[in-house]
Amino acid sequence: MGAAYYRADSENGDHVDDPSEDALFMLIDDLNDSDNTFVVIQPDEDAPAWFTSVAVLDEGGYEIVRRDATRREHDVSTETSIDRIAHDLTIWMAARHFPARPTQHTSNS
Repeated sequence: MGAAYYRADSENGDHVDDPSEDALFMLIDDLNDSDNTFVVIQPDEDAPAWFTSVAVLDEGGYEIVRRDATRREHDVSTETSIDRIAHDLTIWMAARHFPARPTQHTSNS
């Protein structure tokens, strides 16, 4: 069974379905500058509309790419705090559209 919403895949083959903030932290913390230089997070579907990635920079720190074609978003930033990266990505991904996710209805009753 695949991920309900999205999956994270590292260059070294690590794979996590629907990673929590803690799981993202661990995946990013495991990155290095030789054989595990990036992790990509995207919906578990063919031709995903969005993705985000974290890559190790030669000069230290990380490059974070966020791209969402449906919202015409493309952002590239750098950060040194793994905690901040995992937190920010968790929030960003929670705001993405997932066709299988039920919509929230509010009642004015």
